[in-house]
Amino acid sequence: MTRGPILFDLEDSKAAQPETAPPVPDLAGPPQGAAMQQVAAIAARKPSSLARWFWAILVSLTGFIVSLTAWDYVTGLVERSPILGGIATVLVGLLILVLAIVAFRELAAFGRLRRLDSIQNQARDALNTHDLKFARAVIAALNKLYAQRPDTAWGRSELADKSSDIMDADGLIGLAEQTILSPLDAQAQREVEAAARQVATVTAIVPLALADLFTALTANLRMIRKVAEIYGGRAGTIGSWRLTRSVLTHLVATGAVAVGDDLIGSIAGGGVLSKVSRRFGEGVVNGALTARVGVAAIEVCRPLPFHSAERPSVTALVRRALTGLFAKS
Repeated sequence: MTRGPILFDLEDSKAAQPETAPPVPDLAGPPQGAAMQQVAAIAARKPSSLARWFWAILVSLTGFIVSLTAWDYVTGLVERSPILGGIATVLVGLLILVLAIVAFRELAAFGRLRRLDSIQNQARDALNTHDLKFARAVIAALNKLYAQRPDTAWGRSELADKSSDIMDADGLIGLAEQTILSPLDAQAQREVEAAARQVATVTAIVPLALADLFTALTANLRMIRKVAEIYGGRAGTIGSWRLTRSVLTHLVATGAVAVGDDLIGSIAGGGVLSKVSRRFGEGVVNGALTARVGVAAIEVCRPLPFHSAERPSVTALVRRALTGLFAKS
């Protein structure tokens, strides 16, 4: 047993100083955009045949049981009280009418998306074959698509005035891009920037575990639906989900949702933010991945492929979206 204090003689006193201690290694590595990775995995996951059969049978059985129960209830109510039975019959009829309208709107939404896809394929064929007659058919379909859109009136007028002077397919489709689609491209890019800003902000600020995942999923669904609506392919609930799945499946297949080391460095301030705060770094990466999804949605929903117009840059979109948001952090 010792008595009194014990003194340790340190030969190098500087080694015990906090400012000279080595930095704590980042075992988790650079930010990877975990929320967007999970969103892409959820949306791109293809359900099995057994799961599809299960849900189809479950929905059919539930609908059959509900319909039969409603029928028995209404007929029994008519026998007990004709007035109340008549009211119930009218209400059930109105419900069936509303469901029929919803189903019709969903079918119309699928038709609009197929129309955009058809015009895009025709334009791509016209560019590949350099067929002027085919290109004029594409322009006619494009004018018909936007005939009821006041925001494209000026562009359609300019296209009609100048199209007769162009004698090649490339120039004609390029003119349509500049006159009709240029304002729509700007609107779509603003929607992408808003979605990237929202995802980045929530990821960086909100500390809840599933908040960034929920925000990324809802923001991307809303963004893709808005982009489709801007280009004339307004989708319903089912159509929006199928469109989202097709966009994210394409990104997963091409590896566009994988984060490389150059992604953060290519975005202004991303590398610094990832060192100052990992949450800020994750926010920047999730915003960049959301912008990638937005660019893919623009390419899918745009009635003409990018030819003379420049394809939106993910880095430029994220820089505009995050300007002033993380610049002073």
